[in-house]
Amino acid sequence: MLKPRVLAAAALAALIATLPAAAQKGADASGLWLTQTGDSKVRLSRCGAGYCGVIASTSGKGIDEHNPDPALRGRSVVGVQIVNAPTASGEGYEGTLYNPKDGKTYSGSLKITGPGTIEVAGCVMGVFCKRQTWKKVN
Repeated sequence: MLKPRVLAAAALAALIATLPAAAQKGADASGLWLTQTGDSKVRLSRCGAGYCGVIASTSGKGIDEHNPDPALRGRSVVGVQIVNAPTASGEGYEGTLYNPKDGKTYSGSLKITGPGTIEVAGCVMGVFCKRQTWKKVN
């Protein structure tokens, strides 16, 4: 028969294993991030149990010309929410990502990979994914 201390330690270990990796590290993804291509900066902030992000700046025209809604195709992408990952998961945060370069919204994830880096992934059918590493600006 197991002792109460052993049972309590096992229960605590199981609980910790189910928490998001970022929460275990105490990391916070809030702030300004430079995309992997270097042509945009995204401001992430807390929303729900995870993060949401809007484009803070971009190079080029910066027009949402591929938006599926014709009424929005002339708007600036600055201020547009592209990250909606409000749900904590075992490895980070899950939700959706909007890509203004093609006007599509993908299932997505955000994972803190280091003190100044995050990995953002957008997936089609949960199988075909494209990943980017973003670097923190501030």
